[in-house]
Amino acid sequence: MGCIMNKELEYFKIEDSYGGNQNWFSDYMMKMGGCAAVTACDCSIYFSLYFGKNNMYPFSCDNISKKDYIEFSNIMKPYLRPRMNGIDTLDIFMDGYFDYMKDMGENNLYMKPLYGEESYDKAKNVVIQQIENKYPIPCLILHHKNSDFKEYVWHWFLLIGYKEYDDNMMVKTVTYGNYKWIDLKKLWNTGHERKGGLIIFNQDEKLDK
Repeated sequence: MGCIMNKELEYFKIEDSYGGNQNWFSDYMMKMGGCAAVTACDCSIYFSLYFGKNNMYPFSCDNISKKDYIEFSNIMKPYLRPRMNGIDTLDIFMDGYFDYMKDMGENNLYMKPLYGEESYDKAKNVVIQQIENKYPIPCLILHHKNSDFKEYVWHWFLLIGYKEYDDNMMVKTVTYGNYKWIDLKKLWNTGHERKGGLIIFNQDEKLDK
């Protein structure tokens, strides 16, 4: 079937990498469990580049270097530090990233969760709405029954585009310095009781904490 609707966000490269990559880190814990921090770092650079929120990235956006990105990840680490069970809930991510934004003086960007227990149709509508409004979408997947998604298990990454067809929707994922188009319904329906979900950014409605 033909594509009904589609949109991709502008994004950034760091040398040859599509966004950041936790494999760059020399810190063992960050290399193994720094995906939430990487997701937050990439969001911060994105908001600095495309929303004019220059306070969110403490280095120059004119030529983003791997060296600056690694240093930035060390700034983000105390807010979203790797831990034994990982940053395994949306609330832990939101609390940590909220504290980072507050310390950077960013008071007009808010977050709310869409938990993985919500329906696929609701997730699909949120993805379309967020991408159309030019927001990247942090996504957490915990367990997944489909081995095709093993690289996304217990992992934070970003959604930055969608292609809607008559019978399904593909989303553009970014992680480990690469992007890939995958089926959202298959990704969302993990087959496990414990689920992750999506972070919804907005500039209008503050999430009560």
